[in-house]
Amino acid sequence: MALVLPLLPLLLSKVQGNPEVSLEGSPGDRVNLSCIGVSDPTRWAWAPSFPACKGLSKGRRPILWASTRGTPTVLQHFSGRLRSLDNGIKRLELLLSAGDSGTFFCKGRHENESRTVLQVLGDKAGCRPAGSTHGSEYPKVLIPLLGVGLVLGLGIAGVVWRRRRACTTLIWTTLSSGGTAGCPQWFLVMPPLSMRL
Repeated sequence: MALVLPLLPLLLSKVQGNPEVSLEGSPGDRVNLSCIGVSDPTRWAWAPSFPACKGLSKGRRPILWASTRGTPTVLQHFSGRLRSLDNGIKRLELLLSAGDSGTFFCKGRHENESRTVLQVLGDKAGCRPAGSTHGSEYPKVLIPLLGVGLVLGLGIAGVVWRRRRACTTLIWTTLSSGGTAGCPQWFLVMPPLSMRL
């Protein structure tokens, strides 16, 4: 019994017609995608491994539908790179491009499906090719520095404004035009309205 439990998911996937195939290639290579265990395929879907790199949301998106006219409808992302190798859509050929990594699902009329996991060499979650780090650290350092500068500038401006206001009030209340208590020496031209008689 203990030996059967680890094999249970594999056995169930074979019974339900959900086999999985893994492929690997580089941009510019051609790979074949096949519906394995799906007798009457109607559509293909793709769940990208790194959707943010292509400006996409997570999850599956349809990429190809079977057509009664004989020409399958292809999603724009794969337009010109994905073609059928037979009369239907059971076998496809894909010209690989960066960002194509993900799982390709072939769905049949009875909702059975097969999966092909594709890894395009060089695809990474960081969306940058290996070795391309120039300029990547600047935003990480510059934005906090700008924030600190803004806080310091506002703090200094607040201190200067309060000091100037305190000195102005002190000068007018003591009626002294020579600086008092560390206030700069200002020449009074006209008292404020509140002090006029």
